[in-house]
Amino acid sequence: MPTAREPIHWRSRNSCSPIGDAITRLDVVLALASFVAGFQNALAGGGSFLTLPALLLTGLDSRAANVTSTIALFPAQIATGLAGRRHATGTRSLRLSTLCVLSVIGGGLGAGVLLKTPADIFTALLPWLVLFTTLVFAWGNFFRRTDNIRSRLGPATAGLLQFAISVYGGYFGGGIGILMLAVLTLSGFALRNAAATKNVLAGVINSSAVAIFAFSRDVAWKQAAVVAIAAIAGGQLGAYALHRVNERVMRVCIVLLGAALTIGLFVRYHAT
Repeated sequence: MPTAREPIHWRSRNSCSPIGDAITRLDVVLALASFVAGFQNALAGGGSFLTLPALLLTGLDSRAANVTSTIALFPAQIATGLAGRRHATGTRSLRLSTLCVLSVIGGGLGAGVLLKTPADIFTALLPWLVLFTTLVFAWGNFFRRTDNIRSRLGPATAGLLQFAISVYGGYFGGGIGILMLAVLTLSGFALRNAAATKNVLAGVINSSAVAIFAFSRDVAWKQAAVVAIAAIAGGQLGAYALHRVNERVMRVCIVLLGAALTIGLFVRYHAT
């Protein structure tokens, strides 16, 4: 069983309903956060900024929450990758199959390192990881320029960077989409093909991580089921609303949420 703090119980003491015993208000909060996370991922990414604190609220430690979030968001991620797979491609010097192999190996390595990392050390690292993810997301969405790129990455450099991103993705995963998009466009991919390719590679990275995490005691399967179902539903709504929502506003909200989560995690760590 995953290591856990004492969860917050909001169920009435006088409740004797079987449904009330099975579903708490905290489960409802987790489902709502996961639904919005799925919606958010379909539009601009950053859904883990919602699922991670929601899982922490249920009493999981930081490592267990990260592992559970990775497994729970995986089905929706696969669905997204499959939807755009026809646009996923490689280049003449960097084949898609090569990128997939690097992603599988790197994702598995990162997942293995995470499970070997003591929970208290990961708790200390988590605020810095979220801060890094927030900065990457802000850079990729508001400061990175994709026009007039003259410098190109060679296949060896691009492959090495993809492997490094995959290791990081298996360990934590936040911001890998933005990082991969930057590497792929600098390697000569058209933006549309780079976006589809990074979705496929993100699924590949997490497939090896999930295969390892599935045998870990850190997984909270009840919470994972709640997150998975709600995130898939939110993702479907997000796909429908893709061209109807102001994406820039959504991205600003994600950066603000990441900043707030970073501050909260630093305060939480230093208060314990």
